[in-house]
Amino acid sequence: MDLAQVNVLRGLLLGSEWLERTDDFAGAMRSATRRADGLLLFGTPDYEPWHLAAHLSDEAELSGATDLRPTLVRWSPPVDAPPHLSISLDRLRDMRRGEPLLVVADEPVTQTMLERIDDVRHRGGRVFALTDDDRELEQLAHESLTMNAGLPDLVDLAVAEHLVSMSAAAADTSLTGWRASLRRSLDRICGS
Repeated sequence: MDLAQVNVLRGLLLGSEWLERTDDFAGAMRSATRRADGLLLFGTPDYEPWHLAAHLSDEAELSGATDLRPTLVRWSPPVDAPPHLSISLDRLRDMRRGEPLLVVADEPVTQTMLERIDDVRHRGGRVFALTDDDRELEQLAHESLTMNAGLPDLVDLAVAEHLVSMSAAAADTSLTGWRASLRRSLDRICGS
């Protein structure tokens, strides 16, 4: 999905409660992220959110918002993984007060994962959850965006990841909304 397709989808969802919740969720996530590479991104053992990591990194580059560039936390990074892809669960134990963790789950998470997220909360981390439908995860999160809550059929988790990353880039307080982010992105793409 490219920028034009995301904008068409946003246009179709314009005025919907879900799009408003997406913007609120992304704005809260963005305001909690205060330093470069400060957003930790964490998935399930079976679903690492590479897609969202790539789009958040792209949006960070296009918008100049380095605080939006995520650090992917992995359950079992290979020993030979490059440094930026070798961040293990140990990073969650080092969470600092106020540090944001975005959890992406395409199915209900395990008890082990819930315990790790609960530990992050107890350390003062700020938990955001993007999930298909997991009440326990939603209860642990400070902010959550749930796919089952009145979502049109045309949006699945992959599409929601695009919408969240674009909304997060537009959440920059110096912008006047997603249209300004789109205009700036198009200007960079077209070389204006």
